Amino acid sequence: MKHTLSVLVEDEAGVLSRISSLFARRGFNIESLAVGPAEQGGVSRITMVVPGDDRVIEQLTKQLYKLVNVLKVQDITETPCVERELMLLKVNATSSNRSEVIEISQIFRCRIVDVAEDSVTLEVVGDPGKMVAIVQVLQKFGLREIARTGKISLPRESGVNTELLKSLQTKV
Repeated sequence: MKHTLSVLVEDEAGVLSRISSLFARRGFNIESLAVGPAEQGGVSRITMVVPGDDRVIEQLTKQLYKLVNVLKVQDITETPCVERELMLLKVNATSSNRSEVIEISQIFRCRIVDVAEDSVTLEVVGDPGKMVAIVQVLQKFGLREIARTGKISLPRESGVNTELLKSLQTKV
């Protein structure tokens, strides 16, 4: 199972290196990683997606807390969260198929950020499932390049689980 960890760290040089070294020494993989300033000055939030069972994640959490600059570690996998990812996607788009590529990009609420004679570059923002879906749909045109950020995530203050709401809507 994939777990999403939210880690607050002191904003100092070498913190990310120490965390990634910890994972490497233990033989664990980080599937997604995003780092940026948190709400407090001098503190950064690291959001990472890590494969493993509950026991492995508990062990990793304990190891992370042993690092000097780690302030807080949360496994937010089961917590109702807002999740987003950013992807830039360069798609083949000739005069014969450009209108179809643009139409699909509008359905997915993408922004067109660059247009060339034979390609279009799209900016896609949304949950990770949206990223997978648009890549599958646009695959038939030919994908030239993809650049993705890691997943970022914050717990919902409302506590509303949108995944639960989606599943209820499909049953109706």
